[in-house]
Formats: sequence, C-alpha cells, structure tokens
Amino acid sequence: MRRRRLKRLWARLKELQHQRPRYENLLLKLGAAKKDAGRVWGLVDVRLPTPPPEKARSRRTTFFFRLDRDKLRAMCSREGRYLLRSNLTETDPAKLWEFYLLLAEVEAAFKGLKGDLAVRPIFHRRIERVEAHIFIAFLAYCLHATLREILRQKAPGLTVRQMLDVLGAMQMLDVHFPTTDGRELIFTRYTQPEREQQLLLAQLGWTLPEQPPPRITAKRAVEM
Repeated sequence: MRRRRLKRLWARLKELQHQRPRYENLLLKLGAAKKDAGRVWGLVDVRLPTPPPEKARSRRTTFFFRLDRDKLRAMCSREGRYLLRSNLTETDPAKLWEFYLLLAEVEAAFKGLKGDLAVRPIFHRRIERVEAHIFIAFLAYCLHATLREILRQKAPGLTVRQMLDVLGAMQMLDVHFPTTDGRELIFTRYTQPEREQQLLLAQLGWTLPEQPPPRITAKRAVEM
C-alpha cells in the first residue's frame, strides 16, 4: 500500500512539475497531493521556490523534489513490528501479546453488545446500579464469547455481528382477534425464516420450536 501511494505521489509531482502552474495554484495542488499521500508525503523532500512578488504571481513557476532515502530505509526497517507498552513483568512476549489481544476482544465485545442492548449511555448515581450495569455487560460478553466459539466450530468465517444481523430480522408477533362475545383470541407467532436464515440455522444445527398455541382472554361486556 505504501509503495502504491508513493508511486502515485511521485507521478503527481512530476505532472505538476511539467505543468508549472501559477504559485497559488501550485500550493493548492500540492496540498491536495499531500492529503492523498498521507504519511508517504514525509518520504519526499519538496522544495518550493521563493514566493514571487505580488505583480509576478501570475507567472508560471516550478519546484523541485527528491526522495528521502534515509527515511524510506528507516520506515522499511520498522515494517512488521508492533510496539506494545505495558506495566506487566511477563518475560514471554507471546504471553504479553496474548493478553493484549484478549483485552482488545473484551473491549470490543463490551462496546458492541452494550450498544445492541441499549444500556448506554447511563449515568449512575448509586453503587448497586453501577454493579448491575457491570453485571449486564459481563453477561453480554459471555454471550458474545459463546456465540463466537459456536461459529468457530460450525460456521467458520462468520462473525457474531453477521449472525446477529441475519437472525435479528426474525420477529415475534402477537396477533389479536376480537370475538363476538367480548373476548380476544391471541396468536403468538414468529415470522417464518427466509432462505438465508434457514441456511444459517441448519449450519448451526438449531431448530425453531413449534408455534405456541393460541390464548383467549376472559369474557367481558361487549361495547355497543
């Protein structure tokens, strides 16, 4: 990715050098090239000419640039390395990295699932509510970890978020039918799964329960 950006930046600088735009336009175009290049811009040493007088700013101008090979070598030498700073005294780097990945998973699970459960933001004032909030977040993480392990065994490549998005489209509905004697017949039904949902349920080995039987309310006076 860095190589592609550097080639694109180099071609753009050569194009601007050939066009020799006016001084103000040159600054704008170089700014756009810098924004597109990102960190790669630091590998190129761009030398702008001295700003011309006000009367001569309509003239075309040029600039010079070169590749800073020392910075490029330094950047290449740091590729593939990740600096992890910690107060742990664990001597095994692999163990420290494992703890870091676990911490990242826990933070992602807390952030994502607390949002799905709509329990944030909550401003607590009592200690028991703080503890309840932490307990709910911990249950959410346990659910996330359990689903992730199930997907790892039965549906590799599928994330928990993707599974929740697919199955979350199913709904449970209560359908009410009034009767002539003032009562109400209630059917509790879940929507039939679509093809994608059926494939996911089959892959996980899950079967939906039978639709629950209807209920009927007590008789009451019929309003005329």
